[in-house]
Amino acid sequence: MKQGSILVKNHGHDSIAQVAWLYHVGNLSQQEISDKLGMSRFKIVRMLAEAKQLGVVRIAIEHNTTTTLDLADRLVEKFELKEAQVAPAPRNGSNADARRAVGIVAAAFLARVALANQPITVGLGWGRTLGHMADNLVGVTSPDLTFVSLMGLLNRADPTQPVDVCVRLAALTSGKANLLPAPFVVDDKAACEIILKQRLVKETLEIARGADYAITSVGECRDGAVLFESDLFTAEQIEQLRDNEVVADCCGVFFTADGGVADIPLNGCTPCAKPNEMPHTDMTLLAGGVSKHVATMAVLQAKFMDRLFVDENLARKLLEEDWGRS
Repeated sequence: MKQGSILVKNHGHDSIAQVAWLYHVGNLSQQEISDKLGMSRFKIVRMLAEAKQLGVVRIAIEHNTTTTLDLADRLVEKFELKEAQVAPAPRNGSNADARRAVGIVAAAFLARVALANQPITVGLGWGRTLGHMADNLVGVTSPDLTFVSLMGLLNRADPTQPVDVCVRLAALTSGKANLLPAPFVVDDKAACEIILKQRLVKETLEIARGADYAITSVGECRDGAVLFESDLFTAEQIEQLRDNEVVADCCGVFFTADGGVADIPLNGCTPCAKPNEMPHTDMTLLAGGVSKHVATMAVLQAKFMDRLFVDENLARKLLEEDWGRS
């Protein structure tokens, strides 16, 4: 797990409930909570007092996110993360609503990042959940923010692809956008190597690999999933994914169920900033919907991620799964 984040915490009711939970239920000392959350001990004392004043702490902790805080704490412990956040389960249990809920949580996280009041670069993947993050970011103005796409272009206009999300977030925050002038995938490794030698591509990837934060999602590799239905891949590349039991894609890297990087030519055909090339970047994974549990587990087992934002139903499913990597 990487160190040195410059994230500023939001001291709203959820943070007060989190501090109260860690102190009264987690049995952590005030100093241990201070170290865990990166706050001064004085602030911890003040927030514990506020928890009582607000009625969050009585005989037990009463807060509408108590259940999700517990799940988040268990995810942090199981997957050795810096942070996990769990969005309450949608009433109808739909994957679309789950993605929307996780996007709202991610927008709040991005707002916290923006509070640092210093130059920060945020790398962005693609996916519907990131699109919801952009939809729900409000009231954030920070010319110090730079957004950079970690992946190349899709073959059609889509508000969820990195270029569109970067441009939208830069416009919303009065920040800057750096766009990767390359396709997401090419036909063979030779073509990819030519693209990676281009000056503008090299410059953008250098910015992406040095990002302070990266926020990305996980794609499923199975029949019926977005990646398989998008016409991005050749028939031969689809067969590579099927024949090698690939279950997940994250930032242009294709993973097997045990978290290993699949030994397939396709992994050399994506001119992207890949997680293993970003050792000092604080990486956040967004995933919504129980159907994503196999793909999400694979990416978590690769141990590139520092933070995980999921919905309640997916969180429960991940906690049921065996953790197969030491």
